[in-house]
Amino acid sequence: MRRTFYQWLMTQRDPVTHDAVKNFANGAFYDQSFPKQSKDFDEISRYLEENGGYLQSMDIFDEAWQQYLAAEE
Repeated sequence: MRRTFYQWLMTQRDPVTHDAVKNFANGAFYDQSFPKQSKDFDEISRYLEENGGYLQSMDIFDEAWQQYLAAEE
């Protein structure tokens, strides 16, 4: 059974390394409203566009989503 995007994203957290996806994961960890049960690109993308102030660019989400899909194949 495939993990949710949030479950996968939490495996990317790292307070020491500061690449874009890890920074995204660290920010999402503190976001109480993040759609944690979602596996849907459009739902998560829409949420981040409206509420993801900690995300520097939506390109980072796109990169993370591709890594998520590769990891969950």
